[in-house]
Amino acid sequence: MQSVVAFAFQGIANDVRGRAKCYRQDWVSGFTSSFRILAPSLYIFFASALPVIAFGEQLQRDTDGELSAVQTLASTALCGLIHSVLGGQPLLILGVAEPTVIMYSFMYRFAKTKHNLGHQLFVAWAGWVCVWTALLLILLAIFGACSIVNRFTRVAGELFGMLIAVLFMQEAIKGAVEEFRIPKGHNPKLEQYQVPWCITNGMFGLVLSFGLLLTALKSRTARSWRYGTGWLRGFIADYGVPLMVVIWTGISYSSSGDTPSGVPRRLFSPTPWAPGAAKNWTVVKDMGAVPYVYMLAAFIPAVMIAGLYFFDHSVASQMAQQKEYNLQNPSAYHYDVLLLGIMVLFCGLLGIPPSNGVLPQSPMHTKSLATLKRQIVRKKLVEIAKKSIENQLTLGELYVNMNDVYQKMENISSLQAPLEWDLKDLKALNCFKDGAVHSVVPEVPVDLSVFDPDKDVDALLPITVKEQRLTNLIQCLLVGLCVGGMPVIKKIPTSVLWGYFAYMAIESLPGNQLWERLLLLLTAPNRRYKVLEDVHASFVETVPFKTIAIFTLFQFVYLMLCFGITWIPIAGVLFPVLFFTLIPIRQYCFPKIFEAQHLWELDAAEYEEASAILCEQASREAELHRLSSRVQSLHDTVDDAEILDEITTRGRGELKVCLEADFHQLSGRVQSLQPAVDDAEILDEITTRGRGELKVHSVWQK
Repeated sequence: MQSVVAFAFQGIANDVRGRAKCYRQDWVSGFTSSFRILAPSLYIFFASALPVIAFGEQLQRDTDGELSAVQTLASTALCGLIHSVLGGQPLLILGVAEPTVIMYSFMYRFAKTKHNLGHQLFVAWAGWVCVWTALLLILLAIFGACSIVNRFTRVAGELFGMLIAVLFMQEAIKGAVEEFRIPKGHNPKLEQYQVPWCITNGMFGLVLSFGLLLTALKSRTARSWRYGTGWLRGFIADYGVPLMVVIWTGISYSSSGDTPSGVPRRLFSPTPWAPGAAKNWTVVKDMGAVPYVYMLAAFIPAVMIAGLYFFDHSVASQMAQQKEYNLQNPSAYHYDVLLLGIMVLFCGLLGIPPSNGVLPQSPMHTKSLATLKRQIVRKKLVEIAKKSIENQLTLGELYVNMNDVYQKMENISSLQAPLEWDLKDLKALNCFKDGAVHSVVPEVPVDLSVFDPDKDVDALLPITVKEQRLTNLIQCLLVGLCVGGMPVIKKIPTSVLWGYFAYMAIESLPGNQLWERLLLLLTAPNRRYKVLEDVHASFVETVPFKTIAIFTLFQFVYLMLCFGITWIPIAGVLFPVLFFTLIPIRQYCFPKIFEAQHLWELDAAEYEEASAILCEQASREAELHRLSSRVQSLHDTVDDAEILDEITTRGRGELKVCLEADFHQLSGRVQSLQPAVDDAEILDEITTRGRGELKVHSVWQK
């Protein structure tokens, strides 16, 4: 939590002191992860590079070639490299985002209409805009403006995440439609732009786009497939998305020899060694030629860009380090905004568009590292558990050994604060064997029939993230290589890019409570009990449906308002103003509309999901009678990374799961339960899932 800054530089100094303690460990943790670090690195590289290339092409069209994908890639690589080494929060991903493209396009249209600016001095004038923007960002960091991040509650984060997803999907749809049209500035008399070939290009583009989208989504669930060996399923899950980009690019070359070379259309950008491509790098010598009045006028767009970057950067950082990820290292909002200001200045002097924190790449990065960390920790704990069983230790001693190893792995650096959480409790374990519930005494030696490390360790692991700097550094270096590898990049069809945009939009939706509540509202009343069959947030059971509906409809209308503003040519970049407006709405209006407890469940300021009450509400005597006959499937083989997708949703980690350990403790309380509930209100089916946890249905809260 960011405390209020009382004097200048206090926030920056606190951030530097906090992050300096774990800086060395950030590197040690990355280099000790062996080859496993490549999976999240490549995953986030594609998530970062492909949108930047698309935005570069859009910028090239809007600025008549003054800027291109070469500049956007160079900015993303340079800023990302600086941030990965010197930044406060290494999980934050930087890149050139669409709002930057919109601002630069507007600035170019303004500059080329002025005879004493024109397109010749556009980049130089943009450099002055960056100078003013950098100054404003540095002042915001110095005087502690980042303390306002505390005021951005869940409602703001969910709205912003949904807005980014909608914008990505919008770009995907617009791009797919453009495949049927003649590109702007191209000769319509060319063969590939004749009507039959435009239709062919569009239809083939749809095949490539949907092919990439569907196969990429499917590959992310490869660990749960029934077919293939474990290492093959793991390989597809880790590297499937970039692999699908390569495969569908190869498929695009399957057309016959009679097809024009422009079908399907491919990415286009000049190479960095093309004539005139290097002129931007020396733009600093032209900045003095900008008339003084325009040097001062550059302050106006700088104010908008500074506000935009401040909001985007802070919210992206906030969503990359959500509380449910159990991050151990402190945040550094003030210092990161200071560093952002310095990087914006560098970019302006180099003649390239600046980069800032981006969504949904930043939380996607954290999620991929949570999977990596689980794989590493699980392997070590399984080894310790097997050794304890071989030495005929008791269940209590086994738990102590595992917890000690876990704590040592999490607190490698002596400068880091001790963990506030550890392994989930195993001491009162009750094991389900042979169709009945058997209580296991911790003092009795353990064998595989009581505790199987390969199957039972998963239920004990909390969600942790491999906090390090190496993945961010690797992906930035790969983005930098794309600048020199432009001839290879240009072989990717644009339709594959639109499919990837759609993939990123869909990938960011699960876990966003606004999305989950919208689906709940669309569910038929007589089918809402289905929600309780799966993992779900606690508000589903504790907040009345009417309250959920009112809160969700407000967010949806506000989302549409934010989305509508983005369609206004220049005012679209002012959409962060609506998010700042949410602060007084949340603080002063919501408490008058919603009950305090309901508001806490739906939008707590420092959100901590209420302890799961699913087991307590649903553990009725009638259900427990049927439990013993169906628990055999509880011990099916479970993949560690697959379980992670159930414990934490892909975007946010607030869903509740009744794990095996919860049911182990259930039998001790069964005598005190009062099954005084109308049979019609109880969902009388207990389902056992293949991922190792029981889902218990409960009473729907009216």
